[in-house]
Order: sequence, then C-alpha cells, then structure tokens
Amino acid sequence: MRRQMQVIFQDPYSSLNPRMTAGNIVGEPLVVHGLARNKVEYRERVGELFAEVGLNPQMADRFPHEFSGGQRQRIGVARALAVTPQFIVCDEPVSALDVSIQAQIINLLEELQERYELTFLFIAHDLSVVRHISDRVAVMYLGHIVEIANRTEIYANPLHPYTKALLSAVPIPDPIIDAQRERIILTGEVPSPLNPPAGCVFHPRCPLAAELGSIAECSSAIPELVEVSPDHWVACIKAEGYGAR
Repeated sequence: MRRQMQVIFQDPYSSLNPRMTAGNIVGEPLVVHGLARNKVEYRERVGELFAEVGLNPQMADRFPHEFSGGQRQRIGVARALAVTPQFIVCDEPVSALDVSIQAQIINLLEELQERYELTFLFIAHDLSVVRHISDRVAVMYLGHIVEIANRTEIYANPLHPYTKALLSAVPIPDPIIDAQRERIILTGEVPSPLNPPAGCVFHPRCPLAAELGSIAECSSAIPELVEVSPDHWVACIKAEGYGAR
C-alpha cells in the first residue's frame, strides 16, 4: 500500500534531510522498496526523476542547502514520484514559496497528474489555488467537513455559513465588484480542537445561528453531511435544502 500513496510536504526547507544529497533523497524510496536492481539502474532512475520535475540530473550530488526553495520542493515532488504512486497527499505544497514559484510548482503538479493519471489530495488555505487545481472541494472547520461539492458548484453556490464567509474574504482585484459583494465578518475566536463546542462546531461563530435564534438547536447535535443537490453535500441544519431530500 505504501507504494500506492505518497506525500509532498509543506516546508521544502525542513522536509529534506540536510545530510543527504538530493540524489540520495530522491533515490531512497527506490532502495526501501527494492525498485533498483543495481547501481546503474538506480542512477538512471534518479536522473529520470530529476528530469521529470525540471531539474538537471547533474545536480543530484548537491545538498539541499545548495538549492532554492522552489528547487527543493521539486526534489520533494521527485521523491514522491519515485515509487510510481497512484495517490499523493499534497500538504500545502506551495504555501512556503514565493508567488511566482507557486505557479511553477502548481503547473508541474498538473502536468504530472495528467501524464501519470495521479489523484491528488490537495490541502491548502489559498482559495485561489484550490479553485485552480481542484476538481472537487471539501471545506473543513475544526476538523469537521462542513461542505463538499465540485469546484464550480461550491464557488458559485456555497451553502454552509463558513464556506460563505471564506469565499467572501477572497480578494477581488476589481474595486467596483468588490464593493458590491457581501462581506461576512466572523466574530469570536476559533475554539480549541481539544475542547470543541457541543453540536455543530461552527455554531458559536455562525451568523446564521445567531440571526435565526437557533443557537440551542445548533448546539444540540452534530449535523450530518446531507446531499442537498446532486453531488453537493452540506452539514448545516439551517442551510438551504437541508433535510428536503
């Protein structure tokens, strides 16, 4: 199973062993899983992986501190590809990079996804990046999934109050359009995951629960994810269409 699933970590500065060369970092999965029969085959495969992610194979003997942040993340991508997985968890893989480098890494991931028919679980806080790279989006609050839908649907028709608040915070470069949209400001602090609120974990900050005077109802039970329209799931008893199907 481990060969089928890999991970690309968030921080390219701490996720690479500083005492190993880049080539050894990328080649370590080959050794662990016995995918190289000899040193020649090992070096050839490492060189192929470097080329796949846009790095010169001659850089394999360098150490991580000799690479830029974007190059280090490419090494992390190459390491994940080494065992030809089917599923890769991308744990905020671009959040630690400059914006210009972010675009390069995202384009690389999309190219690799198409070439190898990969499935990504892409974790991110940047909603613009999520919209660009995702086919299906799940919104989480305090460890609970509160809404799931395809990319087009969730951005055009958000139903959960938290999803609406998130999308209202996305910057829009047109000041006229930005002035016309509703801005939802959440009050209060995010509760501790160690001591979450009873019922819906979002209810202490939910403007919908406060407006409708339903805080007692929202705090009585954790709402289940309900399919309110085809492939659009929401966990909010006050959301439009909840409980109608």
